[in-house]
Amino acid sequence: MNIPSSIYTLIAGIALTVVSLWYGQNHGLMPVAASDEAGQVDGIFNLMMTVATGLFVLIQGVLIISIFKFRRAKDDNTDAEPIHGNIPLEILWTALPAVTVLIISVYSFEIYNAMGGLDPMASHDHSNMAPVAVTESTSSDRLSPDKGLIALTPDAGAIALGLGASPEKADQSAPLTVNVMGLQYAWIFNYLDSGITSGELHLPVGKEVQLNLSAQDVLHAFWLPEFRLKQDAIPGRSAVLRFTPNKVGQYPVICAELCGAYHGAMKTQLYVHTPEEYQAWIESQQQVANTTQIEKSLAVNPKEASESEFLAPYVSEMGIDSHILNQLATLQNSTPHEVGIHN
Repeated sequence: MNIPSSIYTLIAGIALTVVSLWYGQNHGLMPVAASDEAGQVDGIFNLMMTVATGLFVLIQGVLIISIFKFRRAKDDNTDAEPIHGNIPLEILWTALPAVTVLIISVYSFEIYNAMGGLDPMASHDHSNMAPVAVTESTSSDRLSPDKGLIALTPDAGAIALGLGASPEKADQSAPLTVNVMGLQYAWIFNYLDSGITSGELHLPVGKEVQLNLSAQDVLHAFWLPEFRLKQDAIPGRSAVLRFTPNKVGQYPVICAELCGAYHGAMKTQLYVHTPEEYQAWIESQQQVANTTQIEKSLAVNPKEASESEFLAPYVSEMGIDSHILNQLATLQNSTPHEVGIHN
């Protein structure tokens, strides 16, 4: 058996290449790319789709041609010609997959490394973790009002395990840093620059973001399909995702690790805003937090509250500082003669 080398083989090879390249770049299987880093992941995926399409068409084409060309003729009951093997063909179908896997492996390594996914020291280094809460909680009472949630975040200057924390960006401070904690069955986002805590992730478009991931109870996986990012949140470990959103919109945040009975419901939303919309959201959240604090203060029974406790919610809004309050308290406790008041 000889490998065909006619003009028809050349034409078939060109057609196969064109079809593979076209479909590999126009398959439409991936969701919208909403981050700068998504293009790198799409590049390796498109390469694999190109190779897979070419192999599929080649193998299925050979099978279909063989069905018609080498089918048994009518009333032909003789044995077929014995074939003991073809060394050049065996070398070809062994070498091509090996070279293909090697190319994809090297390309994948470069992409993963460029996104900061390969840091051998970080995977064995636990010294870069610092608790951000001083109270302890267990899985059974982690939501009790008198106990805080423990989350681990990387110390300043430390390189944490994760995607997006590339060596080139390791010494740079991200414009927006958010602590993300996974627990059964929710994601909690704490904005370090504004002190806001939310069950949804809101980000400004075009600004680099750093997410410090941690887990409260069991293993979770923080997955952003449109951003092409997924990172495990491991109890007792610290991880980082660093990326830049580039499309305004609403995107799902999914837990991609089986974490319990209600794992399928552990979803929330990521909103990418324009800078103006993001700032408006920050201000609205701060206003809600202030209003909530005032309501909590007013909820105290006035009869049981001291004068300072009763007036505390109104002090900042009325422009009264502590010095004025002390003077008023002194006057209230003084006798008429002490303050110069005579009948």
